[in-house]
Amino acid sequence: MSTPLIITAIIVVLLILFVTGIYNALIRLRNQVDNSWSQIDVQLKRRHDLIPNLIETAKGYMQHERGTFEAITEARSKAMGAKNVSDTAKAEGALGQALSNFMLVVENYPDLKANQNFLALQEELTGTENRISFSRQSYNDQVLFFNNKIQMFPSNIIAGMFNFGKRDFFEIENAAEREVPKVQF
Repeated sequence: MSTPLIITAIIVVLLILFVTGIYNALIRLRNQVDNSWSQIDVQLKRRHDLIPNLIETAKGYMQHERGTFEAITEARSKAMGAKNVSDTAKAEGALGQALSNFMLVVENYPDLKANQNFLALQEELTGTENRISFSRQSYNDQVLFFNNKIQMFPSNIIAGMFNFGKRDFFEIENAAEREVPKVQF
């Protein structure tokens, strides 16, 4: 074999290995993003499943708060029907706001606040909210890594060739969630 042919073969093999390495890295990152989203989805389902129990426990004590219950039920339905990250973020923000309003109303019902079932559900919901927050942070980190990889040279060339698209962050849409809570004594 001639030297130019050997050099060409080595360059082709190295190029194939380079492209394969970048492609596999993109696949790994995309799968990590999908896995992170599924972790959020699990926690959101848990949240959606807890809400009806919380409402049923509270209904016996809060007969005059029908609008509050309807707002939570409507927000929950929208959240469960969301199809993509952006819609889910908006719907979950609205659900979070409805739950916050509900918890404020609960303060007017001391018997409900003392009910053991309600307290257990409230504690479980609080734990779920914390897991959602952690999962959202993990998802956004994975999206950042993925988006960086598909936008940076030279992997952006391979990403473009194989149609790897930018992913959306799970961002807080509700302005009320961004506000710092006011503590008064």
